[in-house]
Amino acid sequence: MTLTDAQISIVKSTAPVLKQHGEAITTVFYGDLITENPSLKNIFSLTSQATGAQPRALAHAVLAYATYIDNLSALSEAVARIAHKHVSLQVEPAQYAIVGQYLIQAIGKVLGDAATPEIVDAWTAAYGVLANVFIGVEGGMYEENEKKDHWKGWRKFRIARKVEESSSISSFYLRPVDGATLPKYLPGQYVSVQVLVSQLGYLQSRQYSLSEAPKEGGMEEYRISVKREEGETGAPGLVSNLLHGMQEGAEVEVSHPQGEFFLDPADASKEGVPAVLISVGVGATPMMAILKSLLQENVKRRPVSWIHASKSSSTQPFGEEVRRIVKENPEQVSAHVFLKTMTGTDQAGVHYDFADTRMDLTKLDGERDLHLADKRTEYYICGPEPFMVEIRKVLVGLGVDKSKVHLELFATGFVADE
Repeated sequence: MTLTDAQISIVKSTAPVLKQHGEAITTVFYGDLITENPSLKNIFSLTSQATGAQPRALAHAVLAYATYIDNLSALSEAVARIAHKHVSLQVEPAQYAIVGQYLIQAIGKVLGDAATPEIVDAWTAAYGVLANVFIGVEGGMYEENEKKDHWKGWRKFRIARKVEESSSISSFYLRPVDGATLPKYLPGQYVSVQVLVSQLGYLQSRQYSLSEAPKEGGMEEYRISVKREEGETGAPGLVSNLLHGMQEGAEVEVSHPQGEFFLDPADASKEGVPAVLISVGVGATPMMAILKSLLQENVKRRPVSWIHASKSSSTQPFGEEVRRIVKENPEQVSAHVFLKTMTGTDQAGVHYDFADTRMDLTKLDGERDLHLADKRTEYYICGPEPFMVEIRKVLVGLGVDKSKVHLELFATGFVADE
């Protein structure tokens, strides 16, 4: 299916309207879709619905599609990110037709007479093209997961161990109930974990970064590290808090590792290229997988800077583990920690490097810590979206090419200023 020049022109002409009414359209869309298809509550995050995050994200994505309808390559990163998440959630091709029906219906409801037959026809065709793009990309991922790793759909896992990493973060070691060897993933990728939320009566899924380095020859277990949040039904932290309440031996469902945010330690072309890992709070989880993977014996040597910020030493995850790694690899790894709040037992140079402050990259040595002189340096950032966008802006201001900065985003669609 291809779009005519007239259809492309009509879709582009609706961009200003979508900018003004996009969130209203997507709010109506989700409301009708989920009300009339309640089984989809097992797929969509009810928390993101309650906070309005999902309608806002979809409105942003639809606007971007209208803007770049004649240059879809500009959306390639966003398409990859969304496709990985869809595969992680086990989105099925048939569901695209349902979504399309309700999206076009919502456009008509919100725009009223302004949604002329020509606009409706153009957007129906445009949605069909986009749906086919996603179905094709996701189909290739599903096929590879099944053929290469013999993994299809959700698999039952058992919580083998729980280990406290900080006052609010615990690691969960997950083993497949079927006992089969687990496939290797790329450090930085995530899995979706699905649980039944009894008070809602529906399944809910969340993505969690794999926080251990992958191992050659398969693995017996995966490790995720989860922050306990102050949340109630429909609030952030719903699934994470349920996990924290589970005991060793409890079962959850897990999907195949996915994600376009990763570092490939086997890439021989990156030998000697510095990797700067920047995180705040629980954003350290994918960074641990990346850090430890770069220290494996069969990996080409790369200098690594670990830069992290936490509220306090008690909330800082992997503190002791990072200090041990730096001590054992002083010529390769350096660590720089910012703490907002000090305690009487915190020692400068041990538990932190910069006190009573948020992360400020200008306090670091540009060449030694940030490797600014080496234009090959790659920067990986994980944390809340405003933090990531701000840190990227600082790096670009310091002369870093934007293409060298990689952000981890669990939300749908785009990062602001992408």
